[in-house]
Amino acid sequence: MTGTFCRACHGLDGDVVLDLGDQPACDYFPARDDPGPDPVYPLQMWLCATCGLAQLGADPTVPEEPRGAEPTALTRQAADAIERVAAAGWLRAGARVGEYGSPHGGSWLALLAHRGMSVVGDGEQADVVLDCFGMMHRSDQAGALAERAARVAPGGVLLLQYHSLATILRRGQWNSLRHGHYAYYSTTALADMLRAAGFTPRTSWQFDLYGGTVLLAATRDTDSAPAPDAAVRALIAGEKKFGVRDPERVRGLQRVAESSAEAVHHWLSERQAARATVLGYGAASRAVALLCRAGVDSSLLPAVADASPAKQGRRMPGTDIPVIGTEELVAAHAASILLFLPDLLTEVRNGLPQIEATGGQWIDVETLVSVSGEGREIDPG
Repeated sequence: MTGTFCRACHGLDGDVVLDLGDQPACDYFPARDDPGPDPVYPLQMWLCATCGLAQLGADPTVPEEPRGAEPTALTRQAADAIERVAAAGWLRAGARVGEYGSPHGGSWLALLAHRGMSVVGDGEQADVVLDCFGMMHRSDQAGALAERAARVAPGGVLLLQYHSLATILRRGQWNSLRHGHYAYYSTTALADMLRAAGFTPRTSWQFDLYGGTVLLAATRDTDSAPAPDAAVRALIAGEKKFGVRDPERVRGLQRVAESSAEAVHHWLSERQAARATVLGYGAASRAVALLCRAGVDSSLLPAVADASPAKQGRRMPGTDIPVIGTEELVAAHAASILLFLPDLLTEVRNGLPQIEATGGQWIDVETLVSVSGEGREIDPG
């Protein structure tokens, strides 16, 4: 439970649907020579019975995330999204645009300015108000949405991009739960939140980013405003299939968390027994919960490489696994590289051809769990 009420509707009734126990703050990477132990905090997902918003439980951590390198997949998706939104008539030259970005990067402003749109300052009204993975970082979800809605000029549009809860369920992405990420949106719950703010979703676009990302366009409720289109209706119907508001369905993530952690530990132990060195790539927040829950230390995974200089020279939270640079990764000539961020596969293959040229193999952790017989996808029933 978030403390006393839902972060969006302030309802009191709900269920803990995923409990990862005590976990280190996954955005604080200690110095490599810091012996620990690292402080740990409860990590739970709570599903509101009133509005259906899946959300982070109590979070006593203080965000201190070292800046990550922006993935090529994120920049390509931004360009693709802008083209598709513009083609649908929602963007025009000369329009004012304001952005709420993610602390992890991924701003669209340069691309929008290149299309002739003018960027307004923080708090100013705009014809297009964009939130790209930003709102999930706000503890007060109702307040965050109200703030964004208030900035939309008459006749303007609010664009909200989010990693879909339906995707998290479909792909068993339990380790998307992390401190500092306060909401995990279904289109169903977000539509209700928008209606409370006087807005209605009009259309949507879907992308492969993170296994399934949604961009929703919403406008103010007026007598002449169109109803949600077929794309929005299809999203909501698909989410009903996966039971995004059913606590028992969402609790399937707990089973996947247990089985996938066991699968990763078992595979690394087998590689160790075969004297085949495995290193990791992608010191991301999603890797923290997986490594900690799987009980992986540097004896099984000697290092995790990352392109971000801010993370190099540190260690993975809750473990003794150091974070190294890509040059060290290449020099190690590991038999396998366990990739914690599947979206990076094409990027790292192209950027680090030496890995495969010297016999190394990239292993996508999601695929590893799937082919290990545990299955990462949750059956919608």
